[in-house]
Amino acid sequence: MSRRVSLSRLDPKVNRILYVKNLPFKITAEEIFELFGKYGAIRQIRLGNENSTRGVAFVVYEDIFDAKSACEHLSGFNFGGRYLTILYFQSTKMKRDLTADVQALRKKVAENDEDNEVGNVDEEDVLRRR
Repeated sequence: MSRRVSLSRLDPKVNRILYVKNLPFKITAEEIFELFGKYGAIRQIRLGNENSTRGVAFVVYEDIFDAKSACEHLSGFNFGGRYLTILYFQSTKMKRDLTADVQALRKKVAENDEDNEVGNVDEEDVLRRR
């Protein structure tokens, strides 16, 4: 079976970008590269560096099959005393999270500004601040 034929049979949510959770907080990008690089060529690693994103990373592979292999083999893997949770990145879910952030900001601004003159928070403002 060729790779092209098997590509059409992949689950639609499978893609080259892996969302990795429950990483040790003091992990480095080099350690992530060493662990995930065993499964194929990596294009990019984005490691969370704020309090709200610590222990989270995005690993972008060159090939979708390498990402699938890494997800299958490393999901639940004990690394640094923590069991990794690996999911395929889904942009639609991230967009819903941003919409919730916009709504939370609007509510916060409305509470802080009784006149509600500044209460119009734009989604683009939230995206630029991230």
